[in-house]
Amino acid sequence: MAEVYNWHLGRSMAYAFPEAHPQKQFAAVFNINRCIGCQTCTGACKATWTFSRGQEYMWWNNVESKPYGGYPQHWDIHILQRLDEAHQAAGKQAEWDQAQAGESAPYGVYQGLTITEAAGAEQQALGYIPPDTEWRAPNFYEDTSTGYQGDRLGISTAGASLPEHQTWFFYLQRLCNHCTYPACAAACPRKAIYKRPEDGIVLIDQARCRGYRKCVEQCPYKKSMYRGTTRTSEKCVACYPRVEGSDPLSEGVPMETRCMAVCPGKIRLNGLVDIAADGSWAEAPNHPLYHLIKIEKAALPLYPQFGTEPNIYYIPPRWAPRPYLRQMFGPGVDEAIARYAAPSRQLLAVLQLFRTTQRMIFRFEIEEGPLVLETEVNGQPWQMFNDTVIGFDAKNREVARLSVVEPIHERPAERLNSI
Repeated sequence: MAEVYNWHLGRSMAYAFPEAHPQKQFAAVFNINRCIGCQTCTGACKATWTFSRGQEYMWWNNVESKPYGGYPQHWDIHILQRLDEAHQAAGKQAEWDQAQAGESAPYGVYQGLTITEAAGAEQQALGYIPPDTEWRAPNFYEDTSTGYQGDRLGISTAGASLPEHQTWFFYLQRLCNHCTYPACAAACPRKAIYKRPEDGIVLIDQARCRGYRKCVEQCPYKKSMYRGTTRTSEKCVACYPRVEGSDPLSEGVPMETRCMAVCPGKIRLNGLVDIAADGSWAEAPNHPLYHLIKIEKAALPLYPQFGTEPNIYYIPPRWAPRPYLRQMFGPGVDEAIARYAAPSRQLLAVLQLFRTTQRMIFRFEIEEGPLVLETEVNGQPWQMFNDTVIGFDAKNREVARLSVVEPIHERPAERLNSI
């Protein structure tokens, strides 16, 4: 195997192919704190891409309730157990050394094994094939919360308060992560899976695929799926006609994917980031994704310890237990939640850009406004300003303009009851 640098892990790791990076990388941030679990994104993806025979069980986008839900069922528990067994066999600990955190290792250095490093001699990555029973429905345990200790009437005497709730669940939005080091591509004997050089989207060449299902087995997120009617595997294609700007609605500029564009909760922000020759993100402090992930560090990758360097990021939920969140999003959880709970002036403005336009935003500007609130957050003074954030598309055209304070429109007295 080759040695590649994974900035999520803060170190080099073993991977099937040597370093090769796209010009731009498809990426997104999901704000879990805002998700209402409506599944509008799931339905939009299904209606666009997986409505044909043989695709009935395919949900390229799904929203699952954690800690109990998952599609396929228990996908993360299965791979975490296998990774834990590999660590025990190797006599290693899956630990993070945060003392070594720096510019090229923002979360510290992961000292455990990745799924490629833990794989056996006959595998490119640690994995398993879920049985059919685990694919049978996407919404098992939807809205199922953890239990709590109550009195004889079942009522909690302690109640709930931040930072952690006694009874909790949260929605996890999932699609293909279009990883920098995809395990599915490493696993494919036919080399039918590839990253596009122009945008880093991971696709399966249907002409080359022979349905060996190695991609299904070794994708830790289980986002490659086998279609029995064609005997090939399929996966999320990141709505690439929209990303290319070839969709009739796009006017020649990149657009957000279908699942991103329909979100009523405004939890999603999708874009393309520039990639330097060494694979790092080119410095772009006025790019909203760069600002959220690299500068504010408010959004984190899903299971970074798997080692695929996923390109879908999450703002963690404030109310869930921190040990659970650290396992899921890595050691940056405490800082990310602290930043989100008391956002900087710039972060608060950038957060307004979520789901404001179907066009991808490549740059933002902030027009400063007046001070509108002074308070305390977690015992520290905090101020809010009514700034205006402006988003620009790939052609540097203004496509969004929003104020931090949402405007209120009152109906005139003669139309108070009109619809």
